[in-house]
Amino acid sequence: MTVPFQQEAFLLLEDGTLFKGYAAGSKGSVGGEICFNTGMTGYQEIYTDPSYFGQIMVNTNVHIGNYGIVAKESESDKVQIRGLVCRNFSTHMSRNMASQSLQEYLEQHNIVCIHGIDTRALVRHIRIHGAMNAVISTELSDIKALKTYLNSVPSMQGLELASKVTTDSTYYCGDPQSQFKVAAIDFGIKKSILRQLEAVGFYIKVFPAKSSFAEINQWNPDAYFLSNGPGDPEPMDYALETISQIIQTKKPLFGICLGHQLIALSLGIATFKMHHGHRGTNHPVKNLQTGLGEITSQNHGFNVNMDEILKRSQDIKLTHINLNDQSVEGIQHTRNPIFSVQYHPEAGPGPHDSRYLFKQFYQLISSLNKVSIAHE
Repeated sequence: MTVPFQQEAFLLLEDGTLFKGYAAGSKGSVGGEICFNTGMTGYQEIYTDPSYFGQIMVNTNVHIGNYGIVAKESESDKVQIRGLVCRNFSTHMSRNMASQSLQEYLEQHNIVCIHGIDTRALVRHIRIHGAMNAVISTELSDIKALKTYLNSVPSMQGLELASKVTTDSTYYCGDPQSQFKVAAIDFGIKKSILRQLEAVGFYIKVFPAKSSFAEINQWNPDAYFLSNGPGDPEPMDYALETISQIIQTKKPLFGICLGHQLIALSLGIATFKMHHGHRGTNHPVKNLQTGLGEITSQNHGFNVNMDEILKRSQDIKLTHINLNDQSVEGIQHTRNPIFSVQYHPEAGPGPHDSRYLFKQFYQLISSLNKVSIAHE
């Protein structure tokens, strides 16, 4: 069962392309960078991932809403996307665990949705012409009015968003009796990442994005973790200053997604905005250290400069590459205990091929502590 085709809605892209469909979710007008996710399932996890903050999401899977919403499967405490585009929006739920419909969920979080459009044509357009801003409206139908609204939407390039999704205060996860303490800096951390850090045996203290090094180091952690998050990493001077000080401690440092990009910037490697990004649950990655392939979950619109990494081979090692476009997927420092990946090893949603990285982080900390004890 789909939402009755009653109220019209409009989607206008920055290049003037217009799509006409029908309204679901809340009513109104919203703007943001439009992107697409190729995952077949996991729409709830996608919508609540802080890395998508402020973006308009296009689901390439035809049926959306057909298994409803389960509260415990959210990756954060609210819906992070700005708007939703899909083909078939279903109000019928075929999952006994579901506590509410997607329609109710979107209304609760004030998310505007347009459905009943040719998402294949839309995704093809984004692939060819690149990521761009867009507006969804259930109240504006005049092209001039839609363009006026769209002109007020800021560009994603140069936009600092991590401080808008981070925690307001510190909090703890895991067992306080754990052998190792990890300080996690929240730039938009997903709940499934924290669950994976807990699962390998860490006691974690989560810090707000703008916490100073002095505040973080006062807890005397054994290692540091940098989370995923939204926006452009380059304007995040506050984070780069803190990370530079973390690197000087010589303690283990692990970064994912935005955290990976921030590590690269802190090491003097540039980042750039991608043509249309990587977002989905089936991206092939090759681990250059083992020679094995991994099917990964990804969500990023920025990446690290490959040429600059290759020029720095004496101190920065390329560890993972994307097999679709040969872009950077992982790096490791040759002298300091630092490594990071562009993709999401926690895979919420997605395959679990890359969860070994959390164990690798634990083993790195363990080995360094044994060395330290041996020298005492």
